[in-house]
Amino acid sequence: MRALSWIIRLLMLILLLAGLNSVWNNFRAGNWVPDWMSSKEQSETTHALVLQEISAMGKLELVKYNFKDVVEQQIVKMWLPNAKAILIVQGEAIGCVDLTKIEIADITSENEALVINMPEPELCVFKIDHNKSRVYNTEYAFNEEAKLVQEAYKQAEKQIQKSALDMGILDQTKENARKILTPFLEKVSGKKVILKFPLNTKIEKLR
Repeated sequence: MRALSWIIRLLMLILLLAGLNSVWNNFRAGNWVPDWMSSKEQSETTHALVLQEISAMGKLELVKYNFKDVVEQQIVKMWLPNAKAILIVQGEAIGCVDLTKIEIADITSENEALVINMPEPELCVFKIDHNKSRVYNTEYAFNEEAKLVQEAYKQAEKQIQKSALDMGILDQTKENARKILTPFLEKVSGKKVILKFPLNTKIEKLR
């Protein structure tokens, strides 16, 4: 019986010490009531993160165009006023070269020069920066506002792609590739380096 009584007293002492420790920690944190006595809700987060794919990245970004556009999007109606949204949109387009497409056969040595047949430059990124874009105004949109805004962003992204190509971003990508890569490769190889790009760069048609 004495052993049982001693065990009970020991458990009571442990519980008392745990309670005093909890009160002291809350007191230091500015909370007068322990968490377990408080009715305040606690927030818990559970993650189930799964790595789906690992991709090799070999695209060298060489030029970036920043755009700002004022987009007016409408839904034309026969009898009612047209639903309209005006957005101030900012976005970017990036020209790059995919270095993973270069093979051993693309590198040849001619006399004192090293000739590298480069892949076609690409418009690897064209996108809207939603953090810097905003809806300026809407008229008669009502429950169609979300549809208007979504379509306006879609059209703005297409315009960024078209404008970047029209302004010669692919030619600028070639020029910057020569400026950046040529001195580096010449220093590494000890030879004069010539970068050759395809004469006719394919431009994807906009849908």
